[in-house]
Amino acid sequence: MLAKTHRDRAVEVAKRQGIARGRDFDAAGVPRVYLQRLRDEGVFIQVGRGLYKLADADIAAATSLAEAARIQPRGVVGLISALQYHELTTQTPHEVWMLLGPKDWAPTNTSIALKIVRASGEALLAGVENHIIDNVPVPITSPAKTVADCFKHRNKIGLDIAVEALRDFMKSRRQGRSLDELWRYAAIDRVQSVMRPYVEALT
Repeated sequence: MLAKTHRDRAVEVAKRQGIARGRDFDAAGVPRVYLQRLRDEGVFIQVGRGLYKLADADIAAATSLAEAARIQPRGVVGLISALQYHELTTQTPHEVWMLLGPKDWAPTNTSIALKIVRASGEALLAGVENHIIDNVPVPITSPAKTVADCFKHRNKIGLDIAVEALRDFMKSRRQGRSLDELWRYAAIDRVQSVMRPYVEALT
């Protein structure tokens, strides 16, 4: 049986990880110089600093969210990007909206555009779900938390988008999207009084 080459191991890592980091290749014993060579040969695409994926990999609609999660693993995909993922908006964001803690590093000059919104405590940590996209675990705010966040940050995204998201959320309550859950996150975000008239108009 022939020993695996650096190229074989690198391709295996990229297949397994979806979007692989330099340290993933290090752990497999693949020298970094091979990554640049495979990129130059068109086998890999470099999607960020030290981030690679196979050029012929199936591209999911949410691939940019996976790339964002690899670029800044401490971030949480939220607001308009989370609305789009949960099919609660007609908007198509040109950047990935990400919640970050007050002191977390905000990436710049990345392969995808990031829109950073700062949050802390429960406003950052509550209502976060992990979804697997391109073999990458991506933290995304839940539908109810996303709607509450949109009202909290309505000055950044626009009240019309927040109201549209609420309307779509209310329509999908039969799918298990609970109004009690929505109010719980509204309390965390301190937007109950802002949301109440809109919720009452839709119930």
